Amino acid sequence: MKLDLTGKHALVCGASKGIGRATAETLASLGADVTVLSRDRDALDALARTLPKTHGAQKHAVAERRRVKHRRAACCRRSNGRCTSGTNPDQQYRGPPNPGLLINASGEQFIDTFQRHLLANHALVQATVGGMKAAGYGRIVNIISTSVKEPIKNLGVSNTIRGAVASWAKTLAGELAAHGITVNNVLPGFTRTQRLEQIIEERVAATGKPRADIEAGMLASVPAARFAEAHEIAAAIAFLASPAAAYINGINVPVDGGRTQSL
Repeated sequence: MKLDLTGKHALVCGASKGIGRATAETLASLGADVTVLSRDRDALDALARTLPKTHGAQKHAVAERRRVKHRRAACCRRSNGRCTSGTNPDQQYRGPPNPGLLINASGEQFIDTFQRHLLANHALVQATVGGMKAAGYGRIVNIISTSVKEPIKNLGVSNTIRGAVASWAKTLAGELAAHGITVNNVLPGFTRTQRLEQIIEERVAATGKPRADIEAGMLASVPAARFAEAHEIAAAIAFLASPAAAYINGINVPVDGGRTQSL
């Protein structure tokens, strides 16, 4: 099985922490040149210093969607057009999903979330697809949510927009496959990241229950009976980015310890 990514160039968004950071580290360990993006420049600088120097890690902080094309085009020029592999988390410009019932959501909430998730993804793909086509190789991997299979209660806007991202990815998978480009989605379950810590702390504050009880309640729905580590999600992303996954295209891959009940 060929998982070697030597000669490939990966763009990892949301790379300052959590799943994005673990993905950057994993892809670099497999030989890829890695460009990392996020809103936290200091965290990116720290990450770049830890990546293997032989892989020429580059670092940029992007705070607004309209700057993505310019930044990515500059990155492609520095890598001599070798923009042939990328992970494209749809979370790079987001805060936490807007909570609440769908029926109460405002039009502005839908528009804002659509721009920060789907349109940010689309701008990145448009900026990089030319290099992928020229190379005859590309991997687009979106980090979405298990909500594309089973809606999550009280996250109506998020459920809606993440479903739209999944459909967007499925459509692209059909359009780009003939060029050697695959488009797939990874759907993480409960993963030990700063975001999970925030959720747990918020539930402790809201309910007054001990942290252990909150965690036990969350894990009651996970057959694996534990939270995922970020590097476990990154491993799935790395496989989908590799030559070994060339015939896997247009699918949603839950990495959730069996939590998703649907097929």
